[in-house]
Amino acid sequence: MLEINASKVSRWDQHGREHVVRVQRAGLQRTISCDTCGWRQGAQFLPWLKAEEHLAEAHQATVDPAGA
Repeated sequence: MLEINASKVSRWDQHGREHVVRVQRAGLQRTISCDTCGWRQGAQFLPWLKAEEHLAEAHQATVDPAGA
């Protein structure tokens, strides 16, 4: 069975720049890291929500490419 150990959350800011936060999994622990600023945080629960919050607060990146 295929196991997915990495994913990403992408958002664009008002200037059209893409910002990406990657979510990597090792067992139950997940680590989120920002490609733009290098920010990293461990997150056992809701890592994608925390990734979206970082993008909105730190980079004002709120435009979802899937919802555009």
